[in-house]
Amino acid sequence: MFDNLTDRLSNSFKTLQGKSKLSESNIKEAIREVRRALLEADVALDVIKVFLDRVQEKSIGLKVSEGLSPSQAFIKLVEVELTDIIGGENKTLDLKTQPPAVVMVAGLQGAGKTTSIAKLALYLKERENKKVLVVSADVYRPAAIAQLEVLAKQVEVDFFPSDISQKPEKIVADAKKFAQQKFHDVLLVDTAGRLHVDEEMMSEIQVLQKKVNPIETLFVVDSMTGQDAAHTAKAFADSLPLTGIILTKTDGDARGGAALSVRHITGKPIKFLGVGEKIDALEPFHPDRVVSRLLGMGDVLSLVEEISRKVDHKKAEKSVKKMASGRFDLDDMRDQLLQMEQMGGMEALMDKMPGMGQIPQSVKNQMMGGVDTKRMVAIINSMTPKERSHIKLIKGSRKNRIARGSGTSPQDVNKLLKQFEKMQKQMKKMSGGKMQKMMAKMAGMQGAGGMPDLSKMKLPGMGGGKLPF
Repeated sequence: MFDNLTDRLSNSFKTLQGKSKLSESNIKEAIREVRRALLEADVALDVIKVFLDRVQEKSIGLKVSEGLSPSQAFIKLVEVELTDIIGGENKTLDLKTQPPAVVMVAGLQGAGKTTSIAKLALYLKERENKKVLVVSADVYRPAAIAQLEVLAKQVEVDFFPSDISQKPEKIVADAKKFAQQKFHDVLLVDTAGRLHVDEEMMSEIQVLQKKVNPIETLFVVDSMTGQDAAHTAKAFADSLPLTGIILTKTDGDARGGAALSVRHITGKPIKFLGVGEKIDALEPFHPDRVVSRLLGMGDVLSLVEEISRKVDHKKAEKSVKKMASGRFDLDDMRDQLLQMEQMGGMEALMDKMPGMGQIPQSVKNQMMGGVDTKRMVAIINSMTPKERSHIKLIKGSRKNRIARGSGTSPQDVNKLLKQFEKMQKQMKKMSGGKMQKMMAKMAGMQGAGGMPDLSKMKLPGMGGGKLPF
């Protein structure tokens, strides 16, 4: 999400680079570029106007703090105002009520409503330690009931059966009674979707909402529809007492217009982002972190949370010990690649690193060396255990066999082996005390809240030059 907007905003900030102070003329030029960037991102016009009016008003006569350049001061102002307009701070689910806390989920067909309920159920189970029951009150689409049942089994939460002959209010009342008897903490209710907003749909969902009286009413909206998403959410917010929004398919939305428009237009907070097709791809919405990534500053907090949640710490510790002793093999490389894939791959990790948002895609590709983790894992899986620990055995005929087994070419096998040999050499150089010193240095940096200055990194293939910002 935001890839295009990040690039355009980076260009707009360059108009202030080299300027000794902020003046009305250079601020106007920068704001004009920011406006273009937001229009291209399909941000709603009234949101753009309010945001830019605030920025322009506050930037005139802006005092530049010591140690900051005028462009950095302007970026800081944009960061503060953008964070405020998309929600300020993270709004969590309010589940403080007599169990079960009923959460009703509404949305149009195709927005990912039923899948989002399953993702939310998994989130509440794993991260909030809640006992969850899900039920479908969608009596118009039998497939929706079956789909929710399948997804409930997949995320291992309880499912309350329903069918199209029942009234939605009766389904939810029975499910609530069952949840009370079985001591469920949360009841998630799927409601009927439509292809568009209509009076019949609104009156039905209003009746259901009054009968159910949920503590949370969430609206699921597809971010790919841009500012239309915000206006659809507004239509629901005008008819229902919505408490929050789930924005789906953000991994496929390079513009980000919906995320920047929804809060201001509806007045309701975005509570979660659907960030992929995997069943665990649901993240709480942190406006400050989103804006930080949008402005190319990374999102270290989310990266640390993700690593602590998804990395197998026992395996990681074992790998570090093997690296320190110089016994790093292809099995260890595969474990690292799989853990990286768990976190969305190399590019997803790089996007959360400070400074990476300002690096051109071509340079990122060069830095990654064309890493395709799935292909590399397939190649390693096609090797025998002995080959993984003794790569010198892998000659012509073995390379051909490994290539056939992994659906790749002998050239791909050669490329992986060369990459591994480079890693192994580095590990040997770092073995013993050097590795421990490096780990201690990193730990010290982390403890002090410091980050390495990425602008001083030298990149391969760039003539030893610095990053272009």
